[in-house]
Amino acid sequence: MPSRRTIRRPLTLASAAAAALAAGLLTVPQSAAAADTRIHDIQGSTRISPLAGKQVTGVPGVVTAVRAFGSARGFWFQDPHPDRDPATSEAVFVFTGKQTPGVAVGDAVEVAGTVSEYYPGGKDAGAQSVTEITGAKWTVMSAKNRLPETFRLTPASVPNRYAPDNGGKDIEPLKLRPGSYALDRYESLEGMRVAVSDAPVVGPTNSYHELWVTAEPKHHRTARGGTLYSSYADPNPGRLKVTSLIPFAERPFPVADVGDALTGTTAGPLDYDDFGGYTIEATDLGTLADHGPDRETTRKQSGNELSVATYNVENLSPKTAQAKYGRLAEALVKNLASPDVVALEEVQDDNGSTDNGVVTAGVTLKKLTDAIAEAGGPAYKWAQIDPENDQDGGQPGGNIRVAFLYNPERVSFTDTPGGDATTPVKVEKKDGQAALSASPGRIDPANPAWKDSRKPLAGQFTFRGKRVFVVANHFNSKGGDQGLDSRFQPPARSSETQRTAQAEAVHGFVKDVLAVDPKAAVIVAGDLNDYQFSPALKKLTAGGVLTDQVNRLPKAERYGYVYNGNSQALDHMLTSPALTRTDYDIVHLNAEFADQASDHDPQVLRVAP
Repeated sequence: MPSRRTIRRPLTLASAAAAALAAGLLTVPQSAAAADTRIHDIQGSTRISPLAGKQVTGVPGVVTAVRAFGSARGFWFQDPHPDRDPATSEAVFVFTGKQTPGVAVGDAVEVAGTVSEYYPGGKDAGAQSVTEITGAKWTVMSAKNRLPETFRLTPASVPNRYAPDNGGKDIEPLKLRPGSYALDRYESLEGMRVAVSDAPVVGPTNSYHELWVTAEPKHHRTARGGTLYSSYADPNPGRLKVTSLIPFAERPFPVADVGDALTGTTAGPLDYDDFGGYTIEATDLGTLADHGPDRETTRKQSGNELSVATYNVENLSPKTAQAKYGRLAEALVKNLASPDVVALEEVQDDNGSTDNGVVTAGVTLKKLTDAIAEAGGPAYKWAQIDPENDQDGGQPGGNIRVAFLYNPERVSFTDTPGGDATTPVKVEKKDGQAALSASPGRIDPANPAWKDSRKPLAGQFTFRGKRVFVVANHFNSKGGDQGLDSRFQPPARSSETQRTAQAEAVHGFVKDVLAVDPKAAVIVAGDLNDYQFSPALKKLTAGGVLTDQVNRLPKAERYGYVYNGNSQALDHMLTSPALTRTDYDIVHLNAEFADQASDHDPQVLRVAP
């Protein structure tokens, strides 16, 4: 089935030019290279072809794979007689647009055309380029030739260091060092037949029929079979995306979860795109072995424990299928054991993505709480503040916001009027304790840190006579950051600046609470869109004001989101110093699975305030 790369660009004039050449209507420009140009001459020893923009003729090789669908059709061909330079790839892609190339695997061909560099997503996006031959014509010299041997990707052949550090600058001019850096190794194999054996699945199958495997099975494995992203220094070099060139009717793409494996050999030409980086375009697919663990269920809170959860419900609106409401409800009731308080993220307004000024979310929240009751859960109530229209980012027209659900049979909510979209909540002293001027109330909503982003919501609760403050958060996304596999190394994380400023605002609010009552019970929860080792989380925990509970888990369990084969922590629950008796659990029931109710795993924190 086509992946997103198959719709990457409109039809070019390549096929028309080829037809005109065949009819003798065009004159072939003089070749810029000698007649004995080989593919390794085209690829060169850096990321950019030394022949980019020039015509080549008579380039020999054997067709190893054909992409016969979508608008990015073409074929890969590889030279069976490589040079001795490990930096130069021996294969290249011939791009034919929407025209299916008239070649078959095993054909020996000689190709003429223009060498070009294609940047997926556009050059400004920061991705690496793919060397191609465009406007091509070719001659089939013979058929059914033996294919060149595949290059085996193993822990021994993939370096542990990911990419050269070039101070954030473009690494394109640097000579490839495939024995030193994983990105250089992959680039030196661009277009060539590569293979992985018995590959663990570290990223589940998505709706585009893609999954991620690792060529380094023992590197940073999570407790459930994924690959843990635990520092900027090591993005896990063995990760590779897998798509398929095999017709779907002949071999359906495997529906795999993290922890499964593709046993046997998975092989094909090594491609690159901006939706996952280096990709095996499989002509051979391993057999799916279901090794993945089951979805988790947390324990029920005891009578003296307050249970607080956070759950990103991924653009929930009345337009969302009822089945998703049912799955979210079942997870809250059964897998999360009906938490006393739930901080929700990505709750949309009452008509979803329709951008007509509606900002209320009562219909959305009623559908969810009704589904929870139907699933056997408590009669949750909710508290939230409607945002200003189109001011909080997210899907246009959706007006996503954070919201609280709470079980009035277990916890009471202090409903203090005065909170609205633009009025900042203040910390006051009442009866010798910290209190909120408005509950729920938004934290510093006029702060530029919250521009086009969700504003945090503070709520005051009482549990067994003790006051507890909960702050629900959804920090700005990572949109605009350069990818881990960017040609700029190390990649720029431009979105980090805003999240760090957001963390500073929430940190300041918690400090205000503790200034009034150093023993106050404060829980900061939500989708912070950043890692436990990021500047934003360091700012949030500065001075011991808050403790990030994820750091109290065993290292192999510190994740709740899977992106491009990396298991990582984006959602967090943090506690003030007074909350010393805590039990924290990331409940794995979404992120590792092809079948998801949300792309985030929920989390539960049990405290005895």
